[in-house]
Amino acid sequence: MVIKTAEFVKSSGKWQECPEPTMPEYAFIGRSNVGKSSLINAMMNHKDLAKTSGTPGKTQLINHFLVNENWYLTDLPGYGYAKVSKSIRKDFEKLITNYILNRRNLVNLFVLVDSRHTPQKIDLEFIQWCGESGIPFSIVFTKADKLKPNVALQNVENYKNELHKTWADLPELYVTSAEKKTGGDEILNFIQTTNEFLKNNSVSFDE
Repeated sequence: MVIKTAEFVKSSGKWQECPEPTMPEYAFIGRSNVGKSSLINAMMNHKDLAKTSGTPGKTQLINHFLVNENWYLTDLPGYGYAKVSKSIRKDFEKLITNYILNRRNLVNLFVLVDSRHTPQKIDLEFIQWCGESGIPFSIVFTKADKLKPNVALQNVENYKNELHKTWADLPELYVTSAEKKTGGDEILNFIQTTNEFLKNNSVSFDE
């Protein structure tokens, strides 16, 4: 997929405030500081489309971007650790779950996982929740450039082995590096193929 245009649309504090669900939507989520904004910017070839920060929990709203004027990319707040109060963290969680469960044009959720770490309980629990909730999702391993290639691949294998304890079949897996701009094209190809399928089958998101 060639990115011709990518523009910020709006930030929403409630899922009901999101743009009209008339186009396919692909959301990105992960633990705070997983490198989500950096990956989005690398994929869109736009250095500051999504706001990056060294402070975990910076993204606190649902941010929508219109890509190629025919699909939405959504940057969701990170789950897990953030330097905020427990009450605010609960508000984040409610915002995230309500969006994921109610946004009818959400075609796929990309769950970002830091490839540098062993399988984290909070990631595994979120992935399990997606499966139990019937949410279509893919797993995206980030920051692969921070490791030697064989170490990164071994960490991915460790994750797959852990998931296979409860999953017979695994979702699509991607290994990415925002720094080296690798893996993003595969994600965009998946989005393009899915959009073409939806168009060819005249899929509508109207209620």
